Amino acid sequence: MKDTHEANLPAEEDGTLEETKAPEVIPEDIIVAESMKEEDSIVEQPVEEVAEAEAEVKAEAEVKAVAEVKAEAKANDEVSDETSGEVIPQNSNKPAKDEILAKLAELIESPVENARNEIESLKQAYYKTHRGEVDELKKAFIEEGGDEKDFRPPLDETEEKIKELLAQYREKKANLHAEEEQLKAANYALKLQLISRLKELTESQDDFNKLYNEFKEIQQRWKETKLIPQEHANELYKSYQLYSEQFYDIIKINNQFRDYDFKKNLEMKTALCETVEKLIDEPDVISAFHQLQKLHQQWREVGPVVKELREDLWTRFKTASTAINKRHQQYFESLKEKEQENLEIKTAICEQIENIDFSLLKTFKDWEEKNKEVIGLQEKWKTIGFAPKKYNVKIFERFRAACDNYFNRKSDFYKGIKDNMEKNLHLKIALCEKAEALKDSTDWKETTEKMVALQKEWKTIGSVARKHSDMIWKRFITACDYFFEEKNKNTTSQKSVEQANLAAKKELIAKINALSSQPEHDTALAMLKEYMAEWATIGFVPFKEKGRIYKEYHEAINKQFDRLKVGQNDRKMESFRNNLNEITGSEKGKGKLYGEREKLMRAYERMKNELQTYENNIGFLSISSKGGGGLIKEMERKIEKLKEEMALIVKKIDAIDENL
Repeated sequence: MKDTHEANLPAEEDGTLEETKAPEVIPEDIIVAESMKEEDSIVEQPVEEVAEAEAEVKAEAEVKAVAEVKAEAKANDEVSDETSGEVIPQNSNKPAKDEILAKLAELIESPVENARNEIESLKQAYYKTHRGEVDELKKAFIEEGGDEKDFRPPLDETEEKIKELLAQYREKKANLHAEEEQLKAANYALKLQLISRLKELTESQDDFNKLYNEFKEIQQRWKETKLIPQEHANELYKSYQLYSEQFYDIIKINNQFRDYDFKKNLEMKTALCETVEKLIDEPDVISAFHQLQKLHQQWREVGPVVKELREDLWTRFKTASTAINKRHQQYFESLKEKEQENLEIKTAICEQIENIDFSLLKTFKDWEEKNKEVIGLQEKWKTIGFAPKKYNVKIFERFRAACDNYFNRKSDFYKGIKDNMEKNLHLKIALCEKAEALKDSTDWKETTEKMVALQKEWKTIGSVARKHSDMIWKRFITACDYFFEEKNKNTTSQKSVEQANLAAKKELIAKINALSSQPEHDTALAMLKEYMAEWATIGFVPFKEKGRIYKEYHEAINKQFDRLKVGQNDRKMESFRNNLNEITGSEKGKGKLYGEREKLMRAYERMKNELQTYENNIGFLSISSKGGGGLIKEMERKIEKLKEEMALIVKKIDAIDENL
């Protein structure tokens, strides 16, 4: 960044006394006496190079502002020519465009200088949405068999409206610029008149009070006249300073009056120095820089001080100003460095996704592991700040293209296994038929072996389509359960065993309740887990007692969990593990484990799809929405909850796999 801030410094302190007030009455004998003294006039020696640099920088800024207006008009014309054809039909993005147009129409009615940045942002948001619609239409056209080169994007009915609004904005901005130019020309002419009149005062022999009051009026009007053409700023300043000095030299203001003005100016300029020095420690660098510009204008409006203090006072003011300008420049340089660093990090992420070797992704597990990696990179992307403005949109488009390619390839992989799922369905239907043929058999031993073999074979068969998964599993497990239930009914010793199990479980519940007297947290928790594990080893109880005894057990466990402050997820996991132990100990335990596992897998897939939907939606809101902070927070809460539930399901599946 080129450092042009020093151009904002005023010329070196001079002998012009701009702010002094004439006394209401100056005795004639004082004027005569002062005119006879051999006093030196107040001579000014301004630093002309600084003033010239200031004029050049301001002129450069003026030219740049005009160029920006022209560039914006050109950019609008180029963007608006990107689409042609028929009118785009209503779609899901239409409300967003209408909202943009409504906000744009509102901003155009506000002052031009306040609305420029927001209007530019709205324009970019509109055409980004527009390009997204065209991309979707193009994609649909190609999927329907069309050739990409034959695709012609249709017209958007809202595009003419945004062109009209942007044209109104450009016209309004041009009118404002023209008004400013007229005002500058008028001010320039006025200042020439003031200089001419000031010159006449230096040659006049009229009464001093009259001349002095008119001189002060000229000074006031000079200060009130602000905007002028920058190419004339330096010459006007020099002429004004020259005749101001001559006026003081000719009039020969008495030393006492001059010292009073010098003292007042010293106080004002000292205060300005102190204010600028405090700004050096201002945390907001941008605010400090803008405040500095106003202080410089005030400095130039204050008259001179005694000659011996001018250089030191000016050096103090300039030194503090230079420190603020340096901080301002360093701030933008560090910002540029950070943006370049962000660009390098984002480029590395793009390359990492682009360099994925799809030939190595052959199984569901491979794709799931790679999917976690890509999702992680997307999360990392969200934490990275902006890249340089020149590359920010390009790098995002590259990142989006890389992600789209990955997820399209993943989708193709899942489509490719559809035939295998159909084959698995036929195999599982055959197992269902075999199980149904065996379920009424009373040859308990042989049929049990066959049923267990069918369950093992079921495990070796891959998954089927989700729409058939529940139905085929229920059919198979119903046949298996029916056989084993009939077998259990014919076990004569089962009743006595169940009564013994009931007594054992009651005794265990009493032990659990007795833990309330155990003060040691860790000891009590360890004993509680042992009792839960022991519960799982105890067999069935009479069916009519099953609900009551389990309710007592559950209440006793929850009471201890509450006392020991065990979290809900930990409770669920401990209960789940104990349920697994009970299922594993039963004759049809394997089948139930398989069923539970498939149920958890379906729940996990459902949550994963729901999570991806939320993450896609929150990404869209971050880019195109305004004022949606509450909705984003709600989505973030749901995402965190889904992640916790998914983590618990993974733990449950791992626990099932340990028992299979």
